[in-house]
Amino acid sequence: MTSHDRPTTDADSDASAPPSPGPGPADPGTDGGADGRQVTEAALFEAFGGVRGMVETVLPGLLFVTIFTINKDLHISAIAALAVSLVLAAVRLVRKDTVKHAFSGVFGVAFGVVFAMMTGNAKDFYLPGMLYTLGLAVAYIVTTLAGVPLIGLILGPVFKENLSWRTRNPGRKKAYAKASWAWGLILLAKCAILFPLYWWADTTQLGWVLIALKIPPFLLAVYLTWVFLAKAPAPIDVFAEMEAKEKAEQEAEERRRGEREVLDRVADDVYGEIATQAATEASAPERPRGARHRR
Repeated sequence: MTSHDRPTTDADSDASAPPSPGPGPADPGTDGGADGRQVTEAALFEAFGGVRGMVETVLPGLLFVTIFTINKDLHISAIAALAVSLVLAAVRLVRKDTVKHAFSGVFGVAFGVVFAMMTGNAKDFYLPGMLYTLGLAVAYIVTTLAGVPLIGLILGPVFKENLSWRTRNPGRKKAYAKASWAWGLILLAKCAILFPLYWWADTTQLGWVLIALKIPPFLLAVYLTWVFLAKAPAPIDVFAEMEAKEKAEQEAEERRRGEREVLDRVADDVYGEIATQAATEASAPERPRGARHRR
């Protein structure tokens, strides 16, 4: 089971910020377009692990098939593959790097090891990953048909747009749909090659073909995703919108607090003047009645 076939981020809920004009489409002929392509490259690198993630995906399976090709020992091959996955995860932990790709690799290898040990068939080491790839291919296609392409759910939080592309950025939703179709069809083509080999080929043949198909289909899918998103409108940063909304509300509250303080001071001054005047009138000597008629 590859870490690159696995979604690496949870889809966040749609932001509740009020609609506001988002950034316009990236023009390839401008600096903004170049910046958009760089942002897309960085986001894809983060989401799918880059070169290091590919190494962590390929190495356990490569070690398994290499050892099994040499000595045909299922137990040694499986233990070696699991051990190298754990070492890769431990290295990331020690270096305080992101561990999601390494741990997804560990879980994938662990499932394969357990399954192969239970059945006693070395080819079953690859079966959980193959089934997961098939399920993921179907998920890409079904979610796209449902209007919520899976690649958008995966990359939305990475681009800080969450699900804003669904209703506020139709051009970007279209790009996500194209990318999800690409992922789904590429993974289906990969399954169309691997599953017949699972039934007809031996463990060594299946293993080497699977290793050969680890990286090229993945790179093709990532490249097509980059092409579609680089030409799409820029993402709407809903996090920045929420921060701006919170800041505006805070400033408005501070203005209201200041106005209340001014009104309170004015009220205190007026009350003080009234109280002083009343005290002055109360302390003044009362003029005798009929004083004006003495004359």
